[in-house]
Formats: sequence, C-alpha cells, structure tokens
Amino acid sequence: MSDLFAKTKAKEPESYGASDIEVLEGLEPVRKRPGMYIGGTDERALHHLASEILDNSMDEAVAGHANRIDMTLKNDGTLIVKDNGRGIPVDNHPKFPGKSALEVILTTLHSGGKFSGKAYETSGGLHGVGSSVVNALSDKLIVEVSRDGKVHRQTYSRGLPTSKLEVVGNTKERGTSVSFHPDAEIFGATARLRPAALYHLARSKAYLFRGVAIHWSCDPELVEGTKVPQQEIFHFPSGLLDFLKSELGDRRTATVNAFHGQAKLPENAGKVEFAVAWPTDHQDGFVHSYCNTIPTPQGGTHEQGLRAALAKGLRGYGEMVGNKKASIITADDVMNDATVLLSVFIREPQFQGQTKDKLSNPEAEKWVNAVVKDMFDHWLSGDTVAGKALLDVIIERAEDRLKRREDKEQARKSATRKLRLPGKLADCSSTGSIDTELFIVEGDSAGGSAKQARNRMTQAVLPLRGKILNVVSATNDKMRQNTEIQDLILAIGAGSGKDFKVENLRYDRIIIMTDADVDGAHIASLLVTFFYTQMRAMIEKGNLYLALPPLYRLTAGGKSVYAKDDAHKEELMAKEFKNRKVEVSRFKGLGEMPAAQLKDTTMNPSSRTLLRVTIPNANDEGSFGEGTLPASNSVDDLVERLMGRNAEERFKFIQENAEFAQDLDI
Repeated sequence: MSDLFAKTKAKEPESYGASDIEVLEGLEPVRKRPGMYIGGTDERALHHLASEILDNSMDEAVAGHANRIDMTLKNDGTLIVKDNGRGIPVDNHPKFPGKSALEVILTTLHSGGKFSGKAYETSGGLHGVGSSVVNALSDKLIVEVSRDGKVHRQTYSRGLPTSKLEVVGNTKERGTSVSFHPDAEIFGATARLRPAALYHLARSKAYLFRGVAIHWSCDPELVEGTKVPQQEIFHFPSGLLDFLKSELGDRRTATVNAFHGQAKLPENAGKVEFAVAWPTDHQDGFVHSYCNTIPTPQGGTHEQGLRAALAKGLRGYGEMVGNKKASIITADDVMNDATVLLSVFIREPQFQGQTKDKLSNPEAEKWVNAVVKDMFDHWLSGDTVAGKALLDVIIERAEDRLKRREDKEQARKSATRKLRLPGKLADCSSTGSIDTELFIVEGDSAGGSAKQARNRMTQAVLPLRGKILNVVSATNDKMRQNTEIQDLILAIGAGSGKDFKVENLRYDRIIIMTDADVDGAHIASLLVTFFYTQMRAMIEKGNLYLALPPLYRLTAGGKSVYAKDDAHKEELMAKEFKNRKVEVSRFKGLGEMPAAQLKDTTMNPSSRTLLRVTIPNANDEGSFGEGTLPASNSVDDLVERLMGRNAEERFKFIQENAEFAQDLDI
C-alpha cells in the first residue's frame, strides 16, 4: 500500500486564492447562464422573451387597469408591446438613490410590484425577473412610460442603460411600451422572432381574459406568402368557450354543447374558467391549462383537480341514473381524447422552474376540484340528453381500455405457447397468408360440407352458430362474452376495434358464405356490420367477400345448371332448356348441398362467383342506391340508422323507402 501512495504522488497545487472567486453583478448571471432563466437559447427560449413582456401587460389587464394591448413585429426583428395600463412607476426608488423605479425593474433581478400582492391581486410574473431578463438578453431595448401627462423614455443594451430617463413629450394617455431586439450574441445571428408564433401567442392570451383586446400587426414583408394576417384584433367576449369552438372546428362531439363555466374559487382565493368537450371522431384531444394567463404545458395541481372532478362527477351521475357500469370509469377514460381548456387566477402561484411549465400549489387541486365538481353535477342533471350521451361515450372508452388490457394480458400469456385458435376452425395447411381463404359458414351442417369441399392447402372453414350478435347495438361486454364473435377475432388473428392491424391478417380473403335466402342475407348483413365496425381496414383493403351459392339446381336430360335466384331460374329455363321438362331442386341450405356441388358452385376459384365488399363514397349521389339515403349522409350514419339501438330510425327508413321495395318470392 505504501508503494501505491509513492507511485501516485500528489499534483503540485496551483495558485488559487480570493482573486479567483468571480462575482457576477447586476444582470451578468443572465447573460452567462440564460438557460437558468428562459430554459435555453433555442427558438422556444427566444419566444419566451415575448411572453415575459406580454405577460406584464396582461397582468395590468387582469388587474382591471388596461383593456388594450398592441403587439407589433418589425422587419428588423424588433418586437413592440404596448398597453394602456397604469404605466411603470418612474419616480426615484427609495432604496436606490438616484435610480428610478423603472430602471431598478429593468436592471435588477427579483424586483417588481408583484411580491406583496398590493399592486396585483393575481399575476403571471412573481419572481421579478421577466423584464430584467429580457433587457439582459436584448442588444437594444427601449421603454416608454405614459403617466401623469408626460411621456418618459429610456434606452438599454444588454442589461445596461444607454441613456438617462428623459421626458420626451406630453400626453393624455397612460401605459407602457417596451420595444426590444433579441441579442444575436445569445441566440445566434439567424435567430428571429416568428410572426406565426407571436400571432398565436397573442390570440391565446386574448382568449384567457375576455376583458382585453389585443391588436396584432407586423410589417407586410414578414407574412407574405403565409396564412398569418398582417393585422388582426383579438377580443373574445366568451373567453375559453370561444377558444374551444375555434380549436374544435367542425369536429363532432358527444354533447351538443360544451361543458364550460367560470366561478370564484373557495376561500376567496381567485377564480377559475374552463371549457371541455368530448369529440367522437377518434382524433387526438388536447389539454391546455394556464395559471394567471401563463401556459402550464406540463399541467399541475389545477389540472389534477379538474380530472378528479370530472371523473367523480360522471361516476356519481351514472350511479344516480342506475347505470352500474359507471363504476369502471377512471379519470383517464374521461380525459383521453377530450378537448380541455382550463385557466385559473390565484395569488402567489408556485411553479416548477422559472419557465413556469407546471403549477405546484397543492391547494389549487382542492379549489378547482370543488368548484368544477359542483358545476359538473348541475350540468349533467340539468341536461339529461347530454348527460346520457356523455356517459355512454365514456363507458364505451372504459370498456375499450379494459378490453385492451385483457388483450395485452392474453398476448403475454400466448407469447411462449402455440397460437390459440377456435376449436371449430378447420385451418388450411399453408404457412403464409398469400392466396389463402377463410370461409365463414352458417351452421355446423354447412360447415361439414364446406370442410369436405375445400382445398385443404389454401382454404379454411369456420362454422358459426346461427345469427351472430348485432355489434352496433351491443355493449363491449356482450361482445367479449359472445363466443361466435371471439372465435371470429381469434381465427382472423389481427385484433379488433382500435387494436385491429390489417397487416396481421392470417388470410388473404375472408369469404362470408351463407344460405341464399332471407335468413342467410340477414346473417351476412350482421357479419358485414361486424367487420365494418371492428375491422374496417380489411374492407378498405379489399379482403372481404360474399360467396354466391345457388338457390336452385335445374336438371333435364342429364344436364344440370344452377340458378342463384328466381329471376336467374326463369332466365335459365328459357335459355338452356326452352320447352323441355325440367326437374327443379331448391336448396334449403348449404348443409343439404353435396360437397362436390358446393365445391363446383361456390368454393372452386375457377368456377365460383364472389362479390367483393366495398365502402361506397357517401358523398356521391346515389351511392347507396335509389331512394336509400341523401348523398350528404355517411356510411356510418347508414349503419347506425339500420343496425343501431333506435328502432324508430329503422321504422322511419322503411317508411321512406317502401316504394322502392320489390316482392320477393322466397
């Protein structure tokens, strides 16, 4: 051990003394480590400067001292933000002799009028670093204050004043104007404020406080060839509800009206505003939350309060109306795919980090939960149509979640063992899916004939017992418990619903083969409905077919032909046999057809006829046939109308289209 120490001789100490201790003064820390204050030096951080200045003007508006803010972007990258508030104080600060309060605010970290709560009841900037940080990271900043009948002006560069505070004119107006140009030494020579980002920033701020109008403008060259307007006024009397309607556009929602409102928080702690809708188009939702007009993209305690209130409220409503399934609802079921806007105004908010991405006040969760829960309970019970519609949608999502969890558990259990297939399935021997076929057959008797008639190499047969479940009017629980449905899903091997993956199909063609009668047509329609709602991509790709088994066999003089229906029978009688005596045999079902005949007429690719199932374009006139539906309706509407739970819609459809029906001799 002594040898080891001998070989690792300590390095001779270098000079290290008091002179090596660096003290950063004023705003030097900001320029040395900008990431500590604005999260970095990238484009997001650059635009954070604009947010800081705009937030100061918004605080004046929220406090009731301003109702107009102007935001102007110039060709050289300079941004000007002006409000008609009280104006930053310009008299000398008592703790800094010879310095105005304005200069103290712009050159000293942790200075401002938002600490005590006297000047601002609620505000977005509580750390007192916003304006000074923008000043430190700008190569040029000009501030003009209009108050007491005078216009006061001072210029700065990189955190230091470049002029004295001067009176440059008289005015009857009041307010503050801040003009700044981001420093290329910090953000790079090519970094510039983007009109689109500033435009959306201004619009979102106006939504958050309905008492302010924000006037946006920029030099015309900056927006040439873009969708950003050169000028626009943002003023939204309905606040977040206007915001939500703008974001949703023409998306369909579970309820006609969004759940929205505003109220004071308990304990006189501030106020909350919200707007929530639940789209049904399976597109992604969003949650945009704010505290004192500051975006909180990582959420926080105010979001947690809203989540808990909505979930508890909907479960309670379900119990009140006697829906036992409501107990399975979780906050994720309510919030996933929902479109949510939430804004709170509270005193002394606590954020995680200077960029204020997440609210951490624990009391905010309790406050928001209490207010939103009470308003949600009244909204649900006051509009029973909306309440029931929303409850049905969320329960369906909860059932989907449980189904996905079961499927994942089943997938894990099956990962180390052979693929589980339905016992009734007679699978083909081909190991690939190319040119393979699955015949879905009505009944065990027909299934027996089909199994004898098939090509074992490429054709599989799955018999089903009678009419399958109508999946449009059935719950997800019934689907999971239905043996025929689960056998179908297992045999096809590609999942179902949102988890369906067309690339995992075990067969190239899925062929529905039912009797050529009314019952057979009914079973086929139920199967097509199942595939449309649960495996739509399979139809879109062209993998679903209908077999056309014959209804009659005509025999005379040793010659036999097959007719698919009565009209075809009459046509063959006249064409093939003319005046000869013909023996007509009617097949009561596929099970009564000998395997050889079933093979020749229905299963042999060289002699059979298949109909490919396709999805018509509902926007094309007459795409559903004459008299069935107006061109403006969709396939989804047709399926829901004919197969859904509302029997009145089916009856109405029959009445509307009775004149187009024909007598069927079956």
